Amino acid sequence: MESRRISWDDEGIKQFNKAILHIAEDSIQNAESVMADVLDKIESLASRPEKFPPDKFKVNNDGSYRAFELHRLRVAYYVGEEVIRILRVRHTSREPKNY
Repeated sequence: MESRRISWDDEGIKQFNKAILHIAEDSIQNAESVMADVLDKIESLASRPEKFPPDKFKVNNDGSYRAFELHRLRVAYYVGEEVIRILRVRHTSREPKNY
């Protein structure tokens, strides 16, 4: 199976950048480490997007919306035929939102 392309929604990029900047206020090294780890995990989705469970916060989810948590960040993504779209990045301490 060939790998899919990774794409980011504008909101997902904004949320990820905001989270990394918040971490950097305390530690640049931690921010760089978290950023690298999350981006590596996102890149790994290209070849195995179904390795994480369906997103329990997605209403009427047919299984194509999935999520994972890493470093207290929750990344929600959509698995399409040719693309994996990163939708949201939220800190796990924040109240989850259905979408």
